[in-house]
Amino acid sequence: MLHAVIMAGGSGTRFWPASRKLVPKQLLALSGQRTMIQSTVDRLGDLIPPERQMIVTNKILVEAVREQLPELPAANVVGEPCKRDTAPCVGLAAAMIKRTDPDGTMVVMPSDHVIASHAKFQAALAAAEKLIDEDPTRIVTFGIKPSYPAESFGYIQRADKIAADGVDAYKVEKFREKPDRATAESYVDAGTFFWNSGIFVWRASTILDALETNAAAMSVHLHAIADAMGRPDFDDVLEREFTAIKGTSIDYAVMETYKNVVVIEAPFPWDDVGSWQALARLNDPDEHGNTVVGSHIGIDTKGAIIMTQPGHTIVTIDVEDLIIVQTADATLVAPKHAEERVREAVKALEDKGFSDKL
Repeated sequence: MLHAVIMAGGSGTRFWPASRKLVPKQLLALSGQRTMIQSTVDRLGDLIPPERQMIVTNKILVEAVREQLPELPAANVVGEPCKRDTAPCVGLAAAMIKRTDPDGTMVVMPSDHVIASHAKFQAALAAAEKLIDEDPTRIVTFGIKPSYPAESFGYIQRADKIAADGVDAYKVEKFREKPDRATAESYVDAGTFFWNSGIFVWRASTILDALETNAAAMSVHLHAIADAMGRPDFDDVLEREFTAIKGTSIDYAVMETYKNVVVIEAPFPWDDVGSWQALARLNDPDEHGNTVVGSHIGIDTKGAIIMTQPGHTIVTIDVEDLIIVQTADATLVAPKHAEERVREAVKALEDKGFSDKL
């Protein structure tokens, strides 16, 4: 059967001050009424029922996620004892799925992307599942055709085209790390590179075997956790064994060296919502290029991104290309070109003892 695993443990520091430790980006509504994690579940539609959907998140967020997704069984929201990157997250989910469905296929996806077409997304997942059924040792990923030479994404270099059901699919030549500007431009010019979406489809047994080969020490801890499933001491074993894992990404642990990988050119619109400027892509700007979520009065204001709390109005005069985000206890004002430095602000708040603002 097809299972969905949604990775929801991120802290979303680039979306401070709206994103906080207890209410990170994936639990916010940045476009429309539904939060990002709710929208991620929504796009699965009827393809994967709630009982086969798993959320893996930080243990401090478990109750908040359960409140936002009451249709999921409570046990399907799994709390990691600590942050250990994506490979342990994937391994934990795979071990849990394999225990109940030894031949189960997993689609693994982040909780904080925006994909506009649910129908195209579901059709692409169905095509990927068929590719896995044809060869259970296969790993399938989704590549995004680059629209500009991004330096913030990893890239996937495609090789020969293969037969697939209703999608363009290729063997993977190589995964590439985040490039510098010149290298990114060469990738776009070549026309054979995709952005790495971070969405994967594989058999639970396949990814566990790959982790066994490439990350043997991690697998020892995952096996111990799997053996404790259903026992009264499971929570204690999970805490002890997961904490002992040395964290690493699934790209580094498996994808960069695994030989049997297929990339599907994503037939759906995709946005990784990586920083505040994503609001301008997700919400229609006004006639002056301002993107406003909330209440705003602008006088000679152009190209601004503004987000306010209900009941609060921001007034701007003679400003251009600013990010202004107001919350109940903190306000961010920054030029758009410096949005990546929001992480510096979060670290400065931490260093100066403003933990109540994080």
